[in-house]
Amino acid sequence: MSETPEGFEQVEVDPSLVRYLKLLVTALAGVMIVGLVAVIALLVIRLQADVPPLPSRITLPEGTKAQAFTQGESWFAVVTEDERILIFARDGATLLQEIKLSTGE
Repeated sequence: MSETPEGFEQVEVDPSLVRYLKLLVTALAGVMIVGLVAVIALLVIRLQADVPPLPSRITLPEGTKAQAFTQGESWFAVVTEDERILIFARDGATLLQEIKLSTGE
């Protein structure tokens, strides 16, 4: 019984080519491992950055529901469902500015 399936012919492969391909695959695996370690390290470094603390409580106007949130060093902003941006001081109770959004409709 032959090890070659029917319809296929046996081809001689140069051993130096096989060694070269093994070297390429090993190098690719090494580069991928180094890249993965670098991505994980950058994520850990980035996520440990100092972030200004949030206030323990945010006082929104009556009947207002928050949709989105962002912050700066001395302020934070809440985007509401009724299309307004409310900019607060760091204490969470002092409303600094209110911006009405226009949707252009």
